[in-house]
Amino acid sequence: MNHATPQVGAPVSTFTQLLSSTRRGAHLARLLAVAELRSRGVSPELTERAELVVAELAANAVLPGRLPGRCFRLTLVLDPVGGHLRIEVSDARGDLSPRPRRPTDTAPDPLPTGGRGLTLVTALADHWDCVPYPPSGKTVRAVLTRAVGA
Repeated sequence: MNHATPQVGAPVSTFTQLLSSTRRGAHLARLLAVAELRSRGVSPELTERAELVVAELAANAVLPGRLPGRCFRLTLVLDPVGGHLRIEVSDARGDLSPRPRRPTDTAPDPLPTGGRGLTLVTALADHWDCVPYPPSGKTVRAVLTRAVGA
């Protein structure tokens, strides 16, 4: 007979919201993420980092990741015991998968107007990656942990 092992501490919580693939939807994603994290008692430092990551990933979902008539999905998975927050943004454009910019990459324009969002995500997140989101989309996931000593 199988028995569930009781968890010590607070359980993992998940927040998911489907949003319109518009600038307003991206803005709302950021506001909802902050409100959700504050309601869960997440530290201001982690909430601030998450706000910036959500803003960048949502902007990517509604600009290059947009397909007319298709929404994007924001998911926050908070593990308060482990101090981990996973941010996921899924969109319909699986054919456009981002890749981290390497320090050796050179840009033809020294001051480009775009393309810095994932560099910011790389700086703020402990790790990020991109996985397929069936049937034809993708999910960009970023993991953030609370600051050392927090």
